[in-house]
Amino acid sequence: MMMAKKSTKFVIYTRVSTKEQGKSGLGLEAQERDIATFLEMHQGEVIGCFSDVQSGADIERPEFQKALKLVMKEKAVLLVSKLDRLSRDVADIATLMKEIHFRVATMPDADEFQLHIYAALGQQERKLISQRTKAALAAAKQRGVKLGGYREGALDSANAQRADDANAFAAKTFPVVRALLKEGLSFRQVAQRLNDTGIATPNGGSWQATTVTRLVKRMEHAP
Repeated sequence: MMMAKKSTKFVIYTRVSTKEQGKSGLGLEAQERDIATFLEMHQGEVIGCFSDVQSGADIERPEFQKALKLVMKEKAVLLVSKLDRLSRDVADIATLMKEIHFRVATMPDADEFQLHIYAALGQQERKLISQRTKAALAAAKQRGVKLGGYREGALDSANAQRADDANAFAAKTFPVVRALLKEGLSFRQVAQRLNDTGIATPNGGSWQATTVTRLVKRMEHAP
């Protein structure tokens, strides 16, 4: 006699960073919509829902800790909409992979190796953006430059720096993009996958199909 397959238990976790997002519900609505879509495709039982209004840099978020305890107690799966809803620190993601089983609604087919790469890439890009911003502000302050002002030669220098940054970013990101394209994803789907992981473009914006196309062309013509 065959045993009936047990239904997967899911614990849902959502997070927004600011009180304004929490009050408006806009950030939460998008996460809940992604999770609902996932659950339509993957049958299971939702045994708990938790939500924090707090930065992803703090792993000791109260509702998140409650969610983890329930997951461990019930041997359930933690379900989030995007990877950065868990944490923005790759070390935290790696630790969670060892302790619990979690799924990312917007990346239902991603395995642990892919999730680790996305987490590392997202963290590195956020760090680089922060470093570039701080360095630019510090250099401007030392030169006595007023922000927003024009200085002869500054435009050419800034353009050259942006080109160098774009080339470095393309070289770092292209292996991930190439792997996704080999999976059969379209440029639009690759852009969505990168956005879902919280990885920003060099300008700190969202990925579009055209952005991915430009990155691929840049690498094809790289020396």
